[in-house]
Amino acid sequence: MTLHLQFSSIMNMMLARRLATASIAFLAVSCGLALAQAGGELPLVSVGDGLRWNQPQEVYTLVVPPEAANTPVNLQVYSPALDLADYADGRATTGYYGDELYDRSAAFETTFTLSGPNGVVLQRTYGTSREHAWESFVATALPAGTYTLSVTSKGNGKNAFALRTAPGFSLQASDFTVNARGVGTPLLAARLTVSSDWVGRTVQLSNYDGDGASELKLELNLPNGTKRALSVSGDLALATDSIQVTPELVGEWVVYAFVQPATKQYSNAVTLRLRQGTESALARIPTFSPPAGVPLTRSLIVDVVDPQGRPIPGASYSVGNDNVVRPRLPEGFVPVSSSVLEGRGDVTSSTEVRLRDPAGRVRFVARQPSGTLSVDVVATFGTSRVPLTGVPIEVGGRVQNAPFTLPLAPGDYTVNPTPLPGSNVAARPTRVTDSGNSRVTIEYAVRADVTLLTAPDVVEACDVTQLTALARTEFPFRLPASVVMTLPVGWETDYPLNLRGDLSAATPLRLRVPARVCRSDEAEATLEGTALSAKGNARVRNPTGANVTRAALGARARLAKTLVAVDGGYAVTLQITTEGVIDNLRVVDPLPSGGTSPAVRGPLSLGGPGGQSLTPRADGDTLLLGRLEAGTYTLTYTLFTDLPPDRATTTPDLTW
Repeated sequence: MTLHLQFSSIMNMMLARRLATASIAFLAVSCGLALAQAGGELPLVSVGDGLRWNQPQEVYTLVVPPEAANTPVNLQVYSPALDLADYADGRATTGYYGDELYDRSAAFETTFTLSGPNGVVLQRTYGTSREHAWESFVATALPAGTYTLSVTSKGNGKNAFALRTAPGFSLQASDFTVNARGVGTPLLAARLTVSSDWVGRTVQLSNYDGDGASELKLELNLPNGTKRALSVSGDLALATDSIQVTPELVGEWVVYAFVQPATKQYSNAVTLRLRQGTESALARIPTFSPPAGVPLTRSLIVDVVDPQGRPIPGASYSVGNDNVVRPRLPEGFVPVSSSVLEGRGDVTSSTEVRLRDPAGRVRFVARQPSGTLSVDVVATFGTSRVPLTGVPIEVGGRVQNAPFTLPLAPGDYTVNPTPLPGSNVAARPTRVTDSGNSRVTIEYAVRADVTLLTAPDVVEACDVTQLTALARTEFPFRLPASVVMTLPVGWETDYPLNLRGDLSAATPLRLRVPARVCRSDEAEATLEGTALSAKGNARVRNPTGANVTRAALGARARLAKTLVAVDGGYAVTLQITTEGVIDNLRVVDPLPSGGTSPAVRGPLSLGGPGGQSLTPRADGDTLLLGRLEAGTYTLTYTLFTDLPPDRATTTPDLTW
């Protein structure tokens, strides 16, 4: 359903209007969805804040479609300044426009502000003049989007003006004020096309501050040939007519305004308002038809560019009624210079030019504020700090491989490191200042673990056991590290007890030492420069056993494995001692290979401190124990195999 509304000319002059009162009328069309046109010979009006009027600002919308983004808008304003030679002189002369001033002792000015998706594009303030002329407001192209042109006036008066744009653009408004001039002639105020979709609906026409029937008459001509007089409001009052649409009323509705012969006003400002229910509906403002021979004044062009001459996105400018031009820079931009390229004017500062001729071309240059941020990365591993390269770091939406130095606009930033396996890292806040350099060091705290395996862990007196110390990490970068093994009294070896090398996820450090064990005791493996260590014990006179110790994530666990021959195989006992709470503890206990048939693991049984019974679960060679508190646990099962003891004993491992 569509409702089209066209406002056309109210063209003839009114005769007499008292200067003491500014009488302002309001004509509204309220319905579901309305599309209106206004203008023709009707000037638009901005009412000063010194008058009693309920619309302090005129607001128009300029839509730039994507296909017109590179087309000059050519937004022009007719008579943007209040013309003191117009009706403001207090007399009705041929061709007067409707500018009124009720207090000459006070200043009057009108400000036009064009705002877009990125803020204010242009703001210009006009004072008074003694002629009507077209002013070029925006001659260049604008990016696609929706722009708002707001018009406000300060002072005790009203300023009549008009707007026009290049073909292909449209101005829209939901509330706009026009100036009605003339007397004794039916003035075409509105054309309303009602489609059949509106049958059964109600259209409301309202007028505000009509000053009564002695000043104004409103008449509605309907498609069925009938004429209906509309209510006329009194001073500062509202009158509304509600009309239900019937089939015979489908078509064009025409509203006429009659300025009564007994009027006491030269002209009457009328505000038109559209409503879609309780919401505003935009109306189109068509091209204004000016009197013949009115020139277009020379335009003022203002460039706001960077030092390379490129326009600064989001920059705009303002022009006061004193012809002072000032740039509006995006936040943080630093002014560099200003100059007058064409016309006459004086440069007073890098942000101000005072024009002697309100035309020509002015250029402001500003630079993007910029500082630098330097980021480097280190891995902290025990007492070592190892510089890293090639680590992706994100700053301000940009990802760079550290180390790097990045130019940035001043402000607060967060340096976000990429998480790396086997380490802990945190984002770092920083502040960049104009022309300054900030430095941030990202620290990856590397996690590692150490295990020590003795196999077998039970030997005959002074027999040899194999000690294997293993340092591991999931950290992908190579770090210099050293594993040191310490043997107790009664254990001897001719092999080196330390190993230096690069530790990473791909290169664990493994130190193997065969040792002669003459007494039951334990050895210790330490990752040098850290607090990580592990112990492994061996007991004399038991050939079927192995043990392992692991320390990681602030906890330590020790595992001792023994086998005792039983009918059909071996009774396996895994004694686990934990220091600290361990989540998701897993025992890797491979089944032996060989024999006449594959080895089979019987049901698992796990007992904990205080006699508590837990439920372990086997997943292949991995025994899942879950969460264990600090204490000693005994895990047992039967291993069915015909292998001899030395081959039935496999080396276990701990992980969490």
